[in-house]
Amino acid sequence: MFLSLSLSGITFMNQVEMNEQIEQIAKRLVGLREALDIGPEEIARVCNLSKEEYLLLESGQVDISVSVLHQIAQAYNIELTTLMFGSEPRMSAYFITRKGKGEAVERTKAYKYQSLAMGFSDRIADPFIVTVHPRPAGEPVYLNAHKGQEFNIVIKGRMLIQINGKDLILEEGDSIYFNSALPHGMQALDNKEVQFLAIIL
Repeated sequence: MFLSLSLSGITFMNQVEMNEQIEQIAKRLVGLREALDIGPEEIARVCNLSKEEYLLLESGQVDISVSVLHQIAQAYNIELTTLMFGSEPRMSAYFITRKGKGEAVERTKAYKYQSLAMGFSDRIADPFIVTVHPRPAGEPVYLNAHKGQEFNIVIKGRMLIQINGKDLILEEGDSIYFNSALPHGMQALDNKEVQFLAIIL
């Protein structure tokens, strides 16, 4: 089990808490499918997965990537943060997220997503503070892809971002805007966590 600790004002969750969050997201996927009265094959097609791979996501036993959730949210016209956090946005004029207070989900030990606009309805973008924890040297970059575009700006640390097979290094203050349909992934460098603002459009 990983112990909870606080570093630079960010609280990391232990393995049990992360597993519980994944299970809650899985339950929301099941609930969505039941509410829409559709079979797992249909959502699997939306995610470019086999039925068996999709049902593993609904089991709550495997990690569920944000890119898969984004594909489902777009296909069925629901808020990405509703799938991630389970709450419906209600604000239409503005929504404030105070420092360190955004709802967060840590899908794996490596990634933590903190929503900055989950309370605003009918968003055209999803902004997150993403924290990527360092991983063992030589471990491959985990890639994902989703429709749309994405903007990242590094707030703290250095990261490697791989886009469509090309490795790019971003320093603190550097930013990148890219086609998120291309396979992409991030990795913390210097054996230190990296934190960046990600805006998914």
